[in-house]
Amino acid sequence: MAFPLSPSFNPSIARNRIACFSKKQHRHVITKDTEVVVVDRDTARATSAGAMLERIMKRLRSVAVVPIVIASVQISALVAPLVDYVASPGAAEAVLYSPDTKVPRTGEVALRKAIPANANMKAIQDTLEDISYLLRIPQRKPYGTMEGNVKKALKIAVDEKNSILASIPAELKERASLVHASLIEGKGGLQTLLQSIKEQDADKVSVNLASTLDTVAELELLQAPGLSFLLPEQYAQQYPRLSGRGTVAFTIEKGDGSTFSPVGGEQKNTATIQVVIDGYSAPLTAGNFAKLVMDGAYNGTKLNCINQAVISDNGVDKNTGYSVPLEIMPSGQFEPLYKTTLSVQDGELPVLPLSVYGALAMAHSEASDEYSSPYQFFFYLYDKRSAGLGGISFDEGQFSVFGYTTTGRDILPQIKTGDVIRSAKLIEGQDRLVLPKES
Repeated sequence: MAFPLSPSFNPSIARNRIACFSKKQHRHVITKDTEVVVVDRDTARATSAGAMLERIMKRLRSVAVVPIVIASVQISALVAPLVDYVASPGAAEAVLYSPDTKVPRTGEVALRKAIPANANMKAIQDTLEDISYLLRIPQRKPYGTMEGNVKKALKIAVDEKNSILASIPAELKERASLVHASLIEGKGGLQTLLQSIKEQDADKVSVNLASTLDTVAELELLQAPGLSFLLPEQYAQQYPRLSGRGTVAFTIEKGDGSTFSPVGGEQKNTATIQVVIDGYSAPLTAGNFAKLVMDGAYNGTKLNCINQAVISDNGVDKNTGYSVPLEIMPSGQFEPLYKTTLSVQDGELPVLPLSVYGALAMAHSEASDEYSSPYQFFFYLYDKRSAGLGGISFDEGQFSVFGYTTTGRDILPQIKTGDVIRSAKLIEGQDRLVLPKES
């Protein structure tokens, strides 16, 4: 399996550890009052906390920030976190970095930000997204700033109408014109949002803002009928690709005869989860997954629950897909990186972050972390209590994230080991799946 777990792994002890491990990353740290036990795949040994701390200090003396931290915190309080830093090189380094950025916290926001629309639409979107953060201010809301943001977005939408519509394919222009008009004057548009801000009703502003951003995303999707970049030739010829978005519906069945309890619904032994897969940022990974779904490869697949993830079986007995190169689109870039992870501690963040509840990602290949598994995927159950500074997952930038759960997020924590995917269907996006030409 691409997520190997040690026989000694104890989920009750390691409750707050990240459980999405590649083979190279598999290691856990358990701290006690008088000793630090490092649990590894092959060996387990106990070393006194004093000796361990001495070795840690030797390794970290070259890091200028450590003495400053130590000066204000008791040594005893540093034993566990510093050991954790050494025991999990790479992933745990993220605890030392708090990115000064607004990371999407829902799949809907992440997907909206990932649409490759033109500069004017992105300016409108960014201006409106800022209002979401202003609404979080607990005391007096800065309605004046919000009003300024909406007026700025309105000016762009009106003044740059021709530029916005010019980037839309001819067959979609009529639809785009209607959406553009709705963005300005419609019930879910900017004028309605502006009025709610003037009334200083935070709840109404929140509802109208969500509606306006949905309209923005609808117009952006009309601007982005395909990929905005060229794939490397060797990959374009070898792998399936998804040139846009798709939607997959999973029907999950309880393996032990118990029931799911969906919010607002009756208890049943099956439940539905829908995910949007994004070919704009991960065309190869999403394309391989879409093809597997269309081929019925996941029908009957068992699921396993591990800490912070629901992972599928590895498909050894299945007609599996392609070992796609690890594919991650960095924020601010126009095309994905392949076979390389991101350095979160250096400020690199993906367009499709893992640090979102219900993120959909591929496990690593058993052969190499430079490739994703051809078949095995997981739902990531992000928990900010198990994240580093800035709320970033310790495994951020290490896996190919290619979509998000948009319906049925309440079902994910109810899934238990032994539950089964009764069926997986690509209900939208079949026309965007491009298969490699047979040689």
